[in-house]
Amino acid sequence: MSADFEDSRQAEALAKLRRLGGFGALGFLGAAAIGGLAVWVFLFCRIEVPSGKIAVLTKKTGQEISNEMETVPASQSGEFKGIEEKVLTEGRYFYNPWKWDWDVVDQVEVPENRLGVRIRLYGEDLGYGNLIAETENQKGIFAEVLRPGRYPHNAIVYESGTEPKPNRNNFIELVELHQPVVIPAGFIGVVTLLSAPPADDPNQLIVEAGKRGTQKATLDPGVYYINPYVKRVNLVDCRSQRFNLSTGGEMGFPSRDGFWVKLDGRIEFRVDPERAAEVFVTYNDGFNDRGNDAVVEEEIIQKIILPNARSFCRLRGGDNSGRDFILGEKRLEFQEDFQQTLENTCESQGIEIIQALITRISPPQQIALPVRQRQIAVQESEQYIKQIEQQLSEQQLKVEQELVKQKQVLIAVEQEVVKLTVEAQRRQEVAVIEAQQRKAVSEVELAAAADQAEAITATGNAAAEVINFENEAQAAGWKRSVEAYGNSGDEFARWVMLKKLAPSYRQLMVNTADSPLMDIFSEFNNIPSGDNPSGPPADAAIDQSNESQAGEDE
Repeated sequence: MSADFEDSRQAEALAKLRRLGGFGALGFLGAAAIGGLAVWVFLFCRIEVPSGKIAVLTKKTGQEISNEMETVPASQSGEFKGIEEKVLTEGRYFYNPWKWDWDVVDQVEVPENRLGVRIRLYGEDLGYGNLIAETENQKGIFAEVLRPGRYPHNAIVYESGTEPKPNRNNFIELVELHQPVVIPAGFIGVVTLLSAPPADDPNQLIVEAGKRGTQKATLDPGVYYINPYVKRVNLVDCRSQRFNLSTGGEMGFPSRDGFWVKLDGRIEFRVDPERAAEVFVTYNDGFNDRGNDAVVEEEIIQKIILPNARSFCRLRGGDNSGRDFILGEKRLEFQEDFQQTLENTCESQGIEIIQALITRISPPQQIALPVRQRQIAVQESEQYIKQIEQQLSEQQLKVEQELVKQKQVLIAVEQEVVKLTVEAQRRQEVAVIEAQQRKAVSEVELAAAADQAEAITATGNAAAEVINFENEAQAAGWKRSVEAYGNSGDEFARWVMLKKLAPSYRQLMVNTADSPLMDIFSEFNNIPSGDNPSGPPADAAIDQSNESQAGEDE
């Protein structure tokens, strides 16, 4: 029986070992499978997106996209086959390569001094007449621009004016690089909206704000990142400009007496910055445009300033004779009227006249020489008169100079007299002040002596009162002491004597208690109560007397 039992136990142990070995083999195979799966995922499913890159995903399995869908929207990512709108930015990702395909490409980078215009190649078609995509799901040009920087967009970047050169076929946008609008100092930017609702009145030069056309609001000097497909900015020079009246030919006019008068001048002007948009649309022609610069000053000169200048010269110059333009007064009056008239005329058209100066007037030669000779004679006569007046003035000046010298001497003497008088008065005032000071010092000393005498008297009175108080205090102490002995002065005197004698005794030698020496003290024993009915005990009286004596000693 025992042998069978041993065999059965061994059989059970062997069966258990077999079962454990099977489980271990299964566990080992499972761990190996998991490890292999991890290695496969890390090697073949891993997507490493470095800095400055993006990963463009393409789904290889799923539903077929419709004809209206160019890409798979981000909201439906993983449901359809095709290029995903969503991209992977910098980082590490794991995707199944049997279902996904990916391409790591550069991000969109807009360099310095550039702006990027996004052109979306997928989405809904734009409505009729629209040029700019208004929503995120529309195909076309975005109104917002990309400033210098890096953006995770799946796009091809190219310079404006060139053709894009794609190196892959899985992009969904184009980014066109343009230069920002730079408005230098002294210029004004006139804005024209290219994509906006039409104006209510298309016949206006300046449309309402936000409507398609030239805007009244302008841009000041600075750098602006503006989408060139949405707005066009033209630069208008508002700095001072100069030109000569002889530009384009000789300027002249007939005088009132039939002589031909020629003139030349210089005019300085500038465009009013507040009305730059109005001047731009009124006087700018297409052949004047040089890029974004609107060269309107040539049109202003030819269409505004020169016609008005010639008109003024012919009308106002014809009112004067040829002789008037030789004389200085008429020339100055003509100059002032010329500038004032040009300022008033050009101001209404947005032009500021800074200076309108006539530099030369050529009168007719037939009358120029006689008039000049006459003017020379008049000037010589005036010169002689002025010379005579100058000599008279010099004579009068000499007389006045001598009078001035005489007055200077008198003033010097008067100043010396005043100086001596002032010095004597000063010495007198000093002496008086010193005497007053000595008098004041004496008065102060007298008052101090009186105060000192009063202080001495007060001190003596106070000392006498202190002595009186001390005597009264001492007498009060003696009175209290005498009262303690029944108002008997003899008894108190005897006690004081014994009090003072007692400390002198160091040893007392007696033979018996009946010594006569002891009789001296026997009288202090058994003092009747009637002898001191109201006073304190003898010891208390003596103590009070001692206190009074101590007060006197102090």
